[in-house]
Amino acid sequence: MKQLPIGALIKGVYAEEVIPYYLQHGFESFGITYWQTTGTIDLAEQAKRVRELLGDSGATISSLTVFGNPLTGTGDNADTVASWERAIDHAHLFGTDLVSGFTGRLTDEPIPTSLAKFGEVFGELARRAEDRGVRLAFENCDMHGTWEKGDWNIAHNPAAWEMMFNTLPNDNIGLQWEPCHQMVSLIDPIPQLRKWAGKIFHVHGKDATIAWDVVREHGIHGPHPFVWHRTPGFGDTNWSDVVTILMQNGYEGSIDIEGRHDPVFRDELEMSAQVSALHYLKRCRGGDYVPNPRIQYGNGML
Repeated sequence: MKQLPIGALIKGVYAEEVIPYYLQHGFESFGITYWQTTGTIDLAEQAKRVRELLGDSGATISSLTVFGNPLTGTGDNADTVASWERAIDHAHLFGTDLVSGFTGRLTDEPIPTSLAKFGEVFGELARRAEDRGVRLAFENCDMHGTWEKGDWNIAHNPAAWEMMFNTLPNDNIGLQWEPCHQMVSLIDPIPQLRKWAGKIFHVHGKDATIAWDVVREHGIHGPHPFVWHRTPGFGDTNWSDVVTILMQNGYEGSIDIEGRHDPVFRDELEMSAQVSALHYLKRCRGGDYVPNPRIQYGNGML
């Protein structure tokens, strides 16, 4: 029986260095990320080395991700669209059919203003991806943007998702979702997940803690922090509910832990927290698979 894999996000520039370390701790999948550009990395060669490192471990590459603003194409984002294209073209060499990242947005314009450019850029990328059997997913991080202004991503609010998927109703376009990015906007992730599970292609393992006492006393626009990104197992989300809803909706992806955000379990405690999250999420998926014995049990076989 195939279980929902639990893995980690790793940076492309360090992928070959860290994969062996993660494997020895039992991580089962890896989302490889690149910031704004794949740069000088030879993706074909990297794919070969990564597959060799995975060997017969059973671990897989869940996604290739390019975090940047593909709608502007200027400055440090000049290579972002080309990097999406390279990731789409090389995904199969890594053994994945998923490429993800931010949608981008027109700088400091309201979200609806970016939809035409979104349709133009990702219409082409979606066709390229479809020709290669690849799906595209958009991460739901606001990157400190709002509905009115921002510089990275429009895919951080369900109202924007409606607009995006109306603009591009392609079956190979979906979401790369995590509860944290909705909780920072005080959105309850569970009813949202029930509604959008069919459009979720990949899940990031990152949680949040909301200090409701601070919200009630000070609101959200004052100097007092009211929400923190957390490693799964240390935040407010019941990940057993997340896994249940995903499985009820036929989800076939992984949950890849996104570390380096927790305000407490960080620095020297970083990997302790990530390994703790790994074991926690494995329990939330039902533990390790144990086959049923073939014995008579009641009126049937167990």
